[in-house]
Amino acid sequence: MNPLDLSGSTVLVTGASSGIGREVSILLSVLNARVVLVGRNEERLQQTLASLTGDGHRVETFDLARSEEIPKWVQSIAAETGPLRGIVHAAGKQVATPIRFAAEKKIDDLVRTNLYSAIMLARGFSQKNCYAPGGCVVFLSSITAFAGKPAISVYAATKGALIALTKSLALELAPQRIRVNCVAPGFVETEMLAELRALLTDEQMKALEDAHPLGLGTPRDVANAVAFLVADTGRWITGSTLVLDGGYTAQ
Repeated sequence: MNPLDLSGSTVLVTGASSGIGREVSILLSVLNARVVLVGRNEERLQQTLASLTGDGHRVETFDLARSEEIPKWVQSIAAETGPLRGIVHAAGKQVATPIRFAAEKKIDDLVRTNLYSAIMLARGFSQKNCYAPGGCVVFLSSITAFAGKPAISVYAATKGALIALTKSLALELAPQRIRVNCVAPGFVETEMLAELRALLTDEQMKALEDAHPLGLGTPRDVANAVAFLVADTGRWITGSTLVLDGGYTAQ
């Protein structure tokens, strides 16, 4: 018996066009789940689709900034796929904005992308006929919610809000047997990190790497944790945040 087996389950993954979202989608397909790939770029979603194992997967091009439309959209997907086993919200935006440049429009954009969408996805998932028994929601937070860094206070605030959201939603949705958890990765080798590397000096990049005693993470490291929470291995876990940072916050 494989306790991670997801045969017969459908999982919706946001941010599936690249990085952590793509790797989560690939791993869930290896574990026999049907995956609904969500993102804004059709071409990149098709690339993810081509990397999946098995069949029954589908691509959904959708802009999560249209947060008010999310519950009805989730309902329409579940009507076609059957009730969802879970939603993994890996989509998000990271912008370095010193507080002196934190204009209202930039703040609203980050909050809408990183927080509003999470709230509405949970609302959509918890609707009647949208979730399967043992259903779960997994949010992608960040270690910036625990360890401060200059110029990312707004971003960190949205990621910290996801952790608070997780705790309260876990209690609110427990009567429906819906689990809600969070994963908080450290710095992971993604396209986003590659962009950051291009802005840093070699010394700055080495300092960042050295701050992770076990080295930088990979998207598969995060995907493994997400799969653990989605599968039956996470049956008795709700309201928790799993920190994956190679020891970054242990110091």
